[in-house]
Amino acid sequence: MTTSRDFTGKVVLITGSSGGIGAVTAVEFARLGAQVVVTGRGKDRVSAVAKRCTEASPTGAKALEVVADVTNDDDCHRLVTDTIKTFKKLDILVNNAGRSIKSSIWDEDVLDKYELNMNTNLRSVVWLTHLCVEHLEKTKGNIVNVSSVASFKPGASISCYSMSKCAINTFTKCMAVELAPKKIRVNAVCKLIPATIHTPAFEAIFNVTGDRLEAFKQRLAVKYPIGRIGEPSDVANAVVHLASEHATFITGAYMLVDGGYLTGSVKMRT
Repeated sequence: MTTSRDFTGKVVLITGSSGGIGAVTAVEFARLGAQVVVTGRGKDRVSAVAKRCTEASPTGAKALEVVADVTNDDDCHRLVTDTIKTFKKLDILVNNAGRSIKSSIWDEDVLDKYELNMNTNLRSVVWLTHLCVEHLEKTKGNIVNVSSVASFKPGASISCYSMSKCAINTFTKCMAVELAPKKIRVNAVCKLIPATIHTPAFEAIFNVTGDRLEAFKQRLAVKYPIGRIGEPSDVANAVVHLASEHATFITGAYMLVDGGYLTGSVKMRT
């Protein structure tokens, strides 16, 4: 039996890859030999991550840079078109772009917040999947959707975000069944919410840097049986695994990447 995490010759499109988890995922795919499409809303950030991908690539392969907003249907269409025009194919779609906007049912603008969450986290995934299926069928490729533990554990002020991620889990399973005859696998990674993974957004949200940052991370670590908070590489490694030849018999699954958070929060009766 030979299985591999060698992505040489594979074309990988990662949405929301101009920063945070998406950027780390893009660089990891590049390090493993893939030709990567980096996309996001900010040109400078897209270019910076594309440069990191090229530096990480064993062959110095240049990443494709596409400035796009996944909530814009035309941008999504251009993103896929540019990918195919440049690389002539698509092997892996990673639907990573997302946002977490707090909302309360008491908010006057609750419907606006609902739409912002849904348009980014769900609608864009449905539309990009639609656009990419014909190309993934040709390569017998696969899709990895980035979901959240918030789809399992409800909380105050995250109802819209949680609903969008619940829908992603169900969409993943439905697509796994619908696309299996085309030899396209579809899976999801359920990560911690953005505020509990150490990204630049994490530091900005809590306004912690330097020694204060490490102390703060240690205080949060007690919530996770594994003994630390999540890092972007934890999620990136899970995405890469599900997209790799190691996972050819896995489809319609969602992988928890939460340091045991959900399991540890269950109180057993004694």
